[in-house]
Amino acid sequence: MAAAQSSETSAGDLPDSALVAWVRQAAPYIHAFRGRTFVFAFGGEVLQGNVAQALAQDFNLLASLGIRLVLVHGSRPQIDAEVQRRGLKASFHKGLRVTDAETLECVKSAMGVARIEIEALLSQGLPNTPMAGAWMRVTGGNFITAKPVGVLGGIDYQYTGAVRKINADEIKADLDQQNVVLITPLGVSPTGEIFNLAWEEVAEAVAVAVQADKLIYLCAASGVIDKKGKLLDAVTADQVEKLLSRRIKQAPELARVLPGAVRACRSGVGRVHFLDRYADGAMLMEFFTRQGVGTVMTHAPLVSLREATVDDVGAILALIAPLEADGTLVKRGRERLEMEVNRFSLLDHDGVIIGCVALYPFTGSKGKEKSGEVACLAVMPEYRRSGFGDQLLQHVENRASKLKLKHLFVLTTRTAHWFIERDFAEAGVDALPDAKRELYNYQRRSKVLTKTL
Repeated sequence: MAAAQSSETSAGDLPDSALVAWVRQAAPYIHAFRGRTFVFAFGGEVLQGNVAQALAQDFNLLASLGIRLVLVHGSRPQIDAEVQRRGLKASFHKGLRVTDAETLECVKSAMGVARIEIEALLSQGLPNTPMAGAWMRVTGGNFITAKPVGVLGGIDYQYTGAVRKINADEIKADLDQQNVVLITPLGVSPTGEIFNLAWEEVAEAVAVAVQADKLIYLCAASGVIDKKGKLLDAVTADQVEKLLSRRIKQAPELARVLPGAVRACRSGVGRVHFLDRYADGAMLMEFFTRQGVGTVMTHAPLVSLREATVDDVGAILALIAPLEADGTLVKRGRERLEMEVNRFSLLDHDGVIIGCVALYPFTGSKGKEKSGEVACLAVMPEYRRSGFGDQLLQHVENRASKLKLKHLFVLTTRTAHWFIERDFAEAGVDALPDAKRELYNYQRRSKVLTKTL
């Protein structure tokens, strides 16, 4: 019988239970991203190795989930190879290619070939592959009006151009028809001239023009790093600007896209992601898991503290249920939680509740609130080493100070040491306010810890 088979039967490398848990965890993101616009930007390097096949399969999966895709590709390696094949000499100034008439022919040839190869990758549908039965309609067009860069520093860039205008309405019209829009970084001027554009600039301009929900750079780097070389999983545009001003060294390709990424973030693009194009499945892990794998940049901090509303009751119950089951927290019913939800503060991570804490003030003998109970402090397991517990506790202490409370206390059976390390001291039941002492459960035998504010 099927029920008697081992639960270790796997799909890929995941046991059945892990696969089911992952799909369920991904479900809220699938619902949230349907109908959203993602702009992906990547260089021609993706066509030189084995990564292109996997990327095409992942793009196909995103499109099948109802995500509107705009793909902006580059062709620098292909252009360099064509320039060399024709016996010409590549010319660059301050990292920007100088495009003369002969080089422009190389650009058109290389970009045309690259585009055809990408379209072919996106058109696959062989049986027994992730793209079986799929058919992605890939479109393009004269979406970009360009202008010449001109003469800078005494160097005439000739047919190297800059974005003048993006025809956002036409791109959106293609997306409305469930087409994948593939954009090659060539632009035309009103006089009919063709200009070679930087894919990084085109991606920024397109994302801003269509007000994309996400702009994703696929680079040869895991993400943005700080001055110690540590990967930053989330940053704000202001933080990235500070890293740039302090000349914190980033991977070369990442360093090229960061200034434009900051501008895009400040111009209305919802999120900017930096992912390693060589990490298999990076975009799936970034978009459909809570932890992610790269760096996400936002205009405001991704994690925010806010007060709970009745709409958050379901999320709070789901968060504290495992701790109630193992006895760490006292069980609270939905009805009680709905009545007390104004006592709760929440950690909101990009729309997902990852932590909560409650503060219950108690009235002193003279009719004034003198002490408060810290209750229901909980953080999702995968975030417990990120300092969010301390952040919640500090928030409760700030709330207590505003309420002019003099003391905080907590009842706990399993986390006493955590609170002691944060200046709480063990006390007896007599230290509790009268109203709380009368409700003390002597069978549970919770330890009483107090802290003077």
